[in-house]
Amino acid sequence: MSIALLAGAPACSWCFSKWFFPRQCSAMLDCRTNFLQYSTQIKRRSFGPPMALEQEVEKEGGEANAAQGNIPKPNKQLFDMNSPIYKKGDPTQVGEMGKAVHIEKDKLSPEEKLKYDTGFQNNAFNQYASDLISVHRTLPVTADEECKTEKYADDLPDTSVVICFHNEAWSVLLRTVHSVIERTPAKLLNEVILVDDFSDMEHTKKPLDDYMSQFKNVRVVRLDKREGLIRARLKGAAIAKGTVITYLDSHCECMEGWIEPLLDRIHKDPTTVVCPVIDVIDDNNFEYHYSKAFFTNVGGFDWSLQFNWHPIPERDRKNRKRHIDPVASPTMAGGLFSIHRDYFEKLGTYDPGFDIWGGENLELSFKIWMCGGRLEIVPCSHVGHIFRKRSPYKWRSGVNVLKKNSIRLAEVWLDEYKQYYYERINNQLGDYGDISSRKKLRDNLQCKSFKWYLTNIFPELFIPGDSVAKGEVRNGVDLNPHRCIDSAVGRREKNKPVVPYPCHNAGGNQYWLLSKDGEIRRDESCVDYAGKDVMIFPCHSMKGTKNGVMIINFISFCMWSLANAWK
Repeated sequence: MSIALLAGAPACSWCFSKWFFPRQCSAMLDCRTNFLQYSTQIKRRSFGPPMALEQEVEKEGGEANAAQGNIPKPNKQLFDMNSPIYKKGDPTQVGEMGKAVHIEKDKLSPEEKLKYDTGFQNNAFNQYASDLISVHRTLPVTADEECKTEKYADDLPDTSVVICFHNEAWSVLLRTVHSVIERTPAKLLNEVILVDDFSDMEHTKKPLDDYMSQFKNVRVVRLDKREGLIRARLKGAAIAKGTVITYLDSHCECMEGWIEPLLDRIHKDPTTVVCPVIDVIDDNNFEYHYSKAFFTNVGGFDWSLQFNWHPIPERDRKNRKRHIDPVASPTMAGGLFSIHRDYFEKLGTYDPGFDIWGGENLELSFKIWMCGGRLEIVPCSHVGHIFRKRSPYKWRSGVNVLKKNSIRLAEVWLDEYKQYYYERINNQLGDYGDISSRKKLRDNLQCKSFKWYLTNIFPELFIPGDSVAKGEVRNGVDLNPHRCIDSAVGRREKNKPVVPYPCHNAGGNQYWLLSKDGEIRRDESCVDYAGKDVMIFPCHSMKGTKNGVMIINFISFCMWSLANAWK
């Protein structure tokens, strides 16, 4: 392969190493001295797999703290649960109609500042702002006009709403429950099941039991040890009485008319699994951001087996009669969905060998499609969700549960395509437990192949087998240690400069593909030259030209200069 050089700059030697490309390869790339400015800005980056926003948030703390062997410590709640702040029907109360609550922290007293800081520390969102908002707060009626006139069957099935929590903030948990009770027709709400995953904060014990005792159809179920989201959900499903099981996270707000569109789809076909549109509740000011039906996204995944969002594919968009019609989704985010109870049991619910959290959403998504069902996002159903930037939770176990869960998923459902995930983890499988019962389940259900799934359900997914080289991208000069291109490719990394980091030979964020189009990429993200910096951009397959000469992505990146700047 020949790569054009820009004149007037020192040359650098590069090597695309490992797996399927000779180690002694090199290409002379242009070096721009202006990259020396990054020598003082380089920060250590995680080399774990990139994650969709919510997955990254929920797992980050659990995985990092598990590796350190941290043990959860009881937290202290710093507000009065008897304070009469939860008024109903007061239009003057802050946060009404989903509006933002702005706190001027510098004007708070020392005592109030402590409450403010402790709330963020305990929850990774602004509990102080939440505590000022009514648990009955109103949300704007912003539904699409066509949704307002939709008609649903009179004999819709009822549902059990299962909400799992661990040390959830009092006001946020109550607001979640009230939004379900107050915005779900009584005949459709069989029960609300609160599954307490071994919380240790005072307000989650007797005060919660006392508060919920006012509702005949709310049950609090407690686990006698920390089990994690997956097993907590299985506990809720095991005792649910409703025809349909609806799972919600414990930091949500349901909009008016949220449940009828979901139950209507299941009523028409019990093998259809449905998800609401997930609106964003700001983690700092609790503003509710409603997303119009036209901008509905669908779920996907990458070869690190992480969930991500995509626009509705053109092949589906052109066939839609109305923008409020339910849309097929290759995968679900996993936090909020409804499924017929009998169908959930037929599919084998969740893999009981999965630990804590992670991978269960993809396993269920693949099962649904490959085993004769259908997965949809319903634009007329909206539920708000607080997306946190970090996880407030800690785990005792030092096991990489996400990796273990993903390997079990790959072994059972991905067929020959599992190799693409294993390359991301450098083929370090370890002990992932017995999967014979899950393989037998797949055989009994007579499920289709994963190739069928990729061809018919998610043909937009880039297949790594189409690439010409795989592995690390490292400097070819004699430096010790070698430096490798290291970057996550999540949405927060888009349009950010790429930095080198000592090669670790573990794949992850140092695993790259060289496509037939000359792109250095991972999944749908490419390393590209932006005229000054080398950045992570969405892949566009246009190769990029300058003065009529092909420039393969990061021509201006000088590993030699950066590596010497590290000395």
